[in-house]
Amino acid sequence: MSKKFDVAVIVGSLRKDSINRKVAKALAELAPDQLVLSIIEIGQLPMYNQDDDEHPPAAWTAFRDRIRVADAVLWVTPEHNRSVPAALKNALDIGSRPYGQSVWNGKPGAVVSASPGAIGGFGANHHLRQSLAFLNIPTLAQPEAYLGGADQLFDASGKLSNDATRKFLQGFMAQFAAWITANRAS
Repeated sequence: MSKKFDVAVIVGSLRKDSINRKVAKALAELAPDQLVLSIIEIGQLPMYNQDDDEHPPAAWTAFRDRIRVADAVLWVTPEHNRSVPAALKNALDIGSRPYGQSVWNGKPGAVVSASPGAIGGFGANHHLRQSLAFLNIPTLAQPEAYLGGADQLFDASGKLSNDATRKFLQGFMAQFAAWITANRAS
């Protein structure tokens, strides 16, 4: 029996019915059995302020503790002004501080971006990858996952209805599972 990997999923959009939340749920359904995905909410996190490091808000501590025990992290993000949403950047900052105590360090990761637009959040995807490289998160390079026209990929109940996208995302998740196996901390 192969090891099960706990994958923390960070969805950049805070909307309950967001395209990216639908993508995250589809990824969980399409993931190989060895991956157990759970969405970690970030909307409740107070904005990072270094002044609070000595006595961090309880939400920061709970978030850091949850990420610390995860085997890997999957980011699913929309694009806001050619970058990631503020809530996602805030979560990155909270997890990376206090300096020298990053919960991200060495965790295998992957990025999926989705947008109604044609380029599928390309700018956000690559901007996020810059931060992940600095945070020492080995990030899956291939296949890249930019889902353009993502508002047309789901039926009225929020289920993925595009067979080509389903096949692509299933392959993406299989590659991510292999990436986690190859890059997880011992």
